[in-house]
Amino acid sequence: MPLCFAVSNRLKVVPMALLFVAGIVLLATRPETRRVYRLAWPVAAACALRLVYDFGNFLGHRLDWPAIDLPAQTLLFLAIAAVFSLPLKRNVIDVGISLTALLLGAAAIQQRYAQGVDRPFGLNGGDWAAVEFAMFLLIMVLLSTLQALRPTTPRRLRWLHIAAVVVGLYGAVLTQSRGPLLAFAPVYLGLVAWYCAHSRHWRRALVLFAVTVVGMLAVTATLHREMVDRLVSVPAEVTSYGDGAADAASGAIGERLEMWRVAWQAFREHPLAGIGLDQFGVYAREQVAAGKASASIAGYVHPHSEYLESMVAGGVPALLVLLLLFAVPLVFFGRRLGHPQEPVAADAAAGLIVVGMYVLCAFSDNVLYRAMPQSLYLFLVLGLAVSIGRQLHHTPPR
Repeated sequence: MPLCFAVSNRLKVVPMALLFVAGIVLLATRPETRRVYRLAWPVAAACALRLVYDFGNFLGHRLDWPAIDLPAQTLLFLAIAAVFSLPLKRNVIDVGISLTALLLGAAAIQQRYAQGVDRPFGLNGGDWAAVEFAMFLLIMVLLSTLQALRPTTPRRLRWLHIAAVVVGLYGAVLTQSRGPLLAFAPVYLGLVAWYCAHSRHWRRALVLFAVTVVGMLAVTATLHREMVDRLVSVPAEVTSYGDGAADAASGAIGERLEMWRVAWQAFREHPLAGIGLDQFGVYAREQVAAGKASASIAGYVHPHSEYLESMVAGGVPALLVLLLLFAVPLVFFGRRLGHPQEPVAADAAAGLIVVGMYVLCAFSDNVLYRAMPQSLYLFLVLGLAVSIGRQLHHTPPR
């Protein structure tokens, strides 16, 4: 299922429509589904709140209909989540996630070595989609790592999950995407630490951790110096960045700093209502035309920070709504991380993996501005919350 989010919109319409109809039918006809869904209400409420606020922003700023298209998709996943109230075969889903990581990792390798693409971008998008693709792939890698560590995973499937980690991680390194790879490190470390503390199986976790770290460092430092060069260039780009339009921002870091400066300026001018959904590009071009911003950012439509994006679009209220979208699932999953039932704790860990990656990547990139990353977040976070609700609903009282 996660693979459908990485392909074109046309290919994922049918499965999404079927799941949506199934979710609606379950909510309408199955009382147990409604009871299970209520156990996950905080996460669903946070997602619904963001939809309501975005719709109010759309009406308040009198925007064109395309501006509300992406937020409206939240309704789709609020219904789809009901499917997770059923006793699904989780091994099939877990295998699907690892196969997705294998396929996308192989696609990155094929694009790099067979097509000569400098920064692989996966099955959807173009050169500009490398960062988004890397984040998607690294989430699949982390979820595969979780399955490789779990003591209940059959040995034949454990090797599949390990292969997915290796191939997927190599493909992610090929994208040279600094933000997602830097976000991956603390989330991966947290996953290994949690597993060691929760299961007491230290050896398996530490061996996998050591192999992963050594492998990443070896590949990055020897075969692909581009990633090292991109990291080394950060201080120079920061130092050379000038404050104002007279000094053109150069490089990815310089352009980000210029976009962040312009976004902060837009927020200061409209701290309560913002300037409207998807209006940063219009504002930035106006600043460039007025000689108040570098021409290097004229082609960008988002400020490469989800937090700044929300502040520009809707001011302080929109930022608070975004923080709730992240914080509520973090608390929901965090409270179940030490649950005595291993499947519940594993689902909680998976949920924290997803939210953690989005929270960290959101500092330097827009993680909810396109259908693919938003769909993945809503599908996994809502689905895992309902899955935990189902398991808790069927837990016999002590």
